[in-house]
Amino acid sequence: MYLFVFLFIILLLRFLYNQNNAITVTDFTVSSNKIPQSFNGYKIVQLSDLHNKSFGKNQGRLTQKVKALHPDIILVTGDLIDRRKYNEKPSLDLMKEMVEIAPVYYVTGNHEWGSGKFISSLEDKLIDMGVNVMRNSHIAIQKGGDEIYLIGIDDPSTGADESYAEYSIAEAAIEDSLEGLVNKDSFKILLSHRPELFSLYKEFDIDLIFSGHAHGGQFRIPFIGGMIAPGQGLLPEYTSGRHDEDNSTLIVNRGLGNSLFPQRLLNQPEVISVTLSTENSTKIGE
Repeated sequence: MYLFVFLFIILLLRFLYNQNNAITVTDFTVSSNKIPQSFNGYKIVQLSDLHNKSFGKNQGRLTQKVKALHPDIILVTGDLIDRRKYNEKPSLDLMKEMVEIAPVYYVTGNHEWGSGKFISSLEDKLIDMGVNVMRNSHIAIQKGGDEIYLIGIDDPSTGADESYAEYSIAEAAIEDSLEGLVNKDSFKILLSHRPELFSLYKEFDIDLIFSGHAHGGQFRIPFIGGMIAPGQGLLPEYTSGRHDEDNSTLIVNRGLGNSLFPQRLLNQPEVISVTLSTENSTKIGE
């Protein structure tokens, strides 16, 4: 009897450890007739919500996962650090490795702003190591004479306490980001930490959105999904995976680390890989 209980405890601890530490890779293909031929097969890797977590020495296990995907660019959608236990080192270790693999584009999450240390410390260190910190701006990504646009906005928690204020701040941020964009009919990719603002993103004719923030709903229940997410409450709609609405596609990353609650369940840390395709289909890769 005692042996059975002991083995059960060991297996349970092993299971819980894997839930927080075994990295999964999720693949999607996003297709659009707006994607130029030069970008057919273009590989995007997304990371999100590290929250100070380490995956081996110098983030070795996570780095190997990303290297194996051979990305053309790497997108990081906020919350590299955790405001409750601020520690830059795991984030800087990871970004140091990522910039050696591919160009890295980053936007802030609510924890960067909540820490009060982003502008005074973290931002300059990221820029110095070669990370493209996108703050309400856009950039043209060029390949073979063609181009697509990346748009990146600050998390609206920079000055918001209520959901309506966050919506308005994000709306103004997107408007600022699009100012001066030469070809508004080009394929546009938005980096924004919060998936619950999907209805806003669609208004701006954004083709592809990368978000995080929801941590996969923390606990995931088969056939139901995530249980709770900031900004969405119980049984949230946008916690994981791909969501196609109107002419926009939202990709929600389940994230890598934890914040307030230390344990994931049926919700392992995630790296997302998206391949762009010129084919006129929006459902490939689900």
